[in-house]
Amino acid sequence: MPPTDASAGTGPADRLTGSADTPRDEAVGGTEDTLELGLPDDLLTLFREPDRPDHPPAPDALARGQLLDDLAAWGPTSTTEGSFRLVPTRIDRDLALISHWMNDPAVTPFWKLGGPASVTAAHLRAQADGDGRSIPCLGVLGSVPMSYFEIYRADLDPLARHYPARPHDTGVHVLIGTVADRGRGIGSTLLRAVADLVLDNRPRCSRVIAEPDLRNTPSVSAFLSGGFRFSSEAELPGKRAALMIRDRALRNVL
Repeated sequence: MPPTDASAGTGPADRLTGSADTPRDEAVGGTEDTLELGLPDDLLTLFREPDRPDHPPAPDALARGQLLDDLAAWGPTSTTEGSFRLVPTRIDRDLALISHWMNDPAVTPFWKLGGPASVTAAHLRAQADGDGRSIPCLGVLGSVPMSYFEIYRADLDPLARHYPARPHDTGVHVLIGTVADRGRGIGSTLLRAVADLVLDNRPRCSRVIAEPDLRNTPSVSAFLSGGFRFSSEAELPGKRAALMIRDRALRNVL
């Protein structure tokens, strides 16, 4: 997790890292792979062709967005910082920028994607070539790409082994890429905006999940300021986490 407002964070290595801001623009990372869990048969059934119940869909059909309700079409939302939207990444267009962010000394120890651009490319490609349960995105504020998000199905992620998951729980990983945008409260603003985008566009999702390091008090505080509540502690690979939840039922209260 990062600085007091979600500057940088979440590690792809274990995909069990949420992010908010820390006093020194730090970030946090993890160790299991979001893409390693197989889809259960009852979920795959939802995507079988009506006239071919024995015929599962091709992976590219799933990747078009069904598991996350066509995230690419969600559109922008208004924030106190301006119009914000999530734009699914394209490796040919976005690799240089995201790799640059991953090589920031405040980010590299936690995301573990520093080094040549091929390291970040492999991470993005694993999601792009997957079944659509995790979608990497640029966070665009106004017209400026200034952050990186991964929106993923927490109920289909290794994280689900460590907390009482519900169907369609949706997880968020975030990294604020631009140093100028860190430490001024923007992280909490974007955490709230992204959680609300998920709830607005995923009617079957009742909760948005994050899991910052329990020791990272500024990070936990940023999630609380962003409309999340502390649910419990969770022992995850490499860290003890604070399970943070933004509930649909409480979104107008917190």
